[in-house]
Amino acid sequence: MRDVSRLLRAAGSFACLSLATVASSNADARELRVVSGWATNYAFTEHILKPFMAEVEKATNGEITFVLSGPDTVATFEQFQPMQAGVFDVLFTHPSYHAGTTTLGMSIDATAADPAGRREAGVFDFIADHYRTNLQVELVGAPPIGSDGFRIFLKSPIDGEPGLDGRKIRGTASHQSLVRALGGSPVNMPGGEVYTSLQRGVIDGAIWTTTGVVEFKLNEVADYYSEPAFGQVGALIFFNGATWASLDDDQRAAITAAAKAIELQSVEVFDRLGADELAELQKLGMEKADFSEGEGAALDKYWAESVWEAASAQAAEPVAELRALAAKAGLAE
Repeated sequence: MRDVSRLLRAAGSFACLSLATVASSNADARELRVVSGWATNYAFTEHILKPFMAEVEKATNGEITFVLSGPDTVATFEQFQPMQAGVFDVLFTHPSYHAGTTTLGMSIDATAADPAGRREAGVFDFIADHYRTNLQVELVGAPPIGSDGFRIFLKSPIDGEPGLDGRKIRGTASHQSLVRALGGSPVNMPGGEVYTSLQRGVIDGAIWTTTGVVEFKLNEVADYYSEPAFGQVGALIFFNGATWASLDDDQRAAITAAAKAIELQSVEVFDRLGADELAELQKLGMEKADFSEGEGAALDKYWAESVWEAASAQAAEPVAELRALAAKAGLAE
């Protein structure tokens, strides 16, 4: 009987020790709150943000985990300030979505879709330092979403020059000068409003990324896609400044490594997804609408100038410095 009592006491002591060990281990774990500018099942979130989070969790042996929210929690154009204030620890977004706070980040879209080149030339660090110094947030990654970023999806075909003459075209702050150069009137509008706006004739077309058209069913309300594709779009991954500072060196290194890896993968992944999506759109009956040879050749130039103009709106001097830095490295004109 005494032996049984000793065994029970030993088992109880072991259980208490095990629970203490687990509690100690769990005390080091961090569950970070993430908000995405795109739906949690959207292609950008699925193929950039989720692999990034998975890699961080793996590299930190579960010390860092994530809980993800999307625009259904906080509207896309209203997410930067909550992340900055610490309501969220991480933000996955496009810089045009917080153009009211700063426009400099939009410059990333006027540089070549070459993430390694951007980092080597100091372009990434220049943008990251702007956010860190002025807004107390940490930019950890800027994955390009394919080699070609955009097409324009239209209710009626292109007919002559200028190709968008008299049409109301949805875009973001980055697109306004481009739309005007093609004869159209820019309409700044969140992605979630595009379907009904096309359906009701509020707009005549929409600039959209080369992926995500089928998912938003824009082929149901627009019959044409423009050629050639143009520009590039760069997503940004931010950490709240206080959250970033609270992580240890190994955790920060793991996050940085994961962000760099996702940057290198994203161009190839989205080039493939874009090609697959174009084939699907053609199967669904969407027809090609070609810009004239002259306008088609000028689209990338129009795009870059549109981005530089928008980025300069609140930060003319640093944007000029950044443009010179990128041009010296052959990443911009």
